[in-house]
Amino acid sequence: MPKLMISERVRKDADLIWQEILRHPFVTELYRGSLPMEKFCFYVLQDYSFLVTMMRNLAVLASRADSVSLTRELLEIAHLEATTEFASYEELLGKLGYTLSDALKAEPSQVSVSYGSFLLATSSLKTFWEGFAAILPCFWSYAEIADSHKDVLKENTNTLYTEWASVYFSEPYLALVDKLRRILDTAPLEGYEKLKEVFLTASRYELAYWDMAHKIEK
Repeated sequence: MPKLMISERVRKDADLIWQEILRHPFVTELYRGSLPMEKFCFYVLQDYSFLVTMMRNLAVLASRADSVSLTRELLEIAHLEATTEFASYEELLGKLGYTLSDALKAEPSQVSVSYGSFLLATSSLKTFWEGFAAILPCFWSYAEIADSHKDVLKENTNTLYTEWASVYFSEPYLALVDKLRRILDTAPLEGYEKLKEVFLTASRYELAYWDMAHKIEK
């Protein structure tokens, strides 16, 4: 039997959490098109704030990478977040009737603050590889959600939802997830248990984030 790569191992260890994410009401309702718009708007405003934190976190990780090539890759991803991703969100905010100022003024939920703080603390105070493993569920789980629900999305008549969801099974996004997985696969094997610990914690935060958005927890 072939030996699992590190990314495959952490995903397998986190499977119970990820299965909950895949069948979470927010996710299933969004892909079906039945999610109340109020909940989607709340999610988008919260997620904009989280993207700012993620961009800063990527910069911290880039500063701690032990090779120029890895630093460059992380800075390129951070630049992608700061340009393409933010531009897409500003466009989405406009379609929802909000401005960038509205997103900046939105008070982050407790889950959002806690998740962002966990990522920054892990990247700053633990090893580089632990910090890197902690960011992977955020990117990877969205791709898996999209793949799991893409057939249902075909019946979705809410164009805002279909446009938003389609990003996560696009070739550029899947290539980004694949790149992140391949980077994690180069981590030292002796540190696996610590990588698993932060990967599981980040996965739990992803689940809590969907919960927060579905309940509109302010």
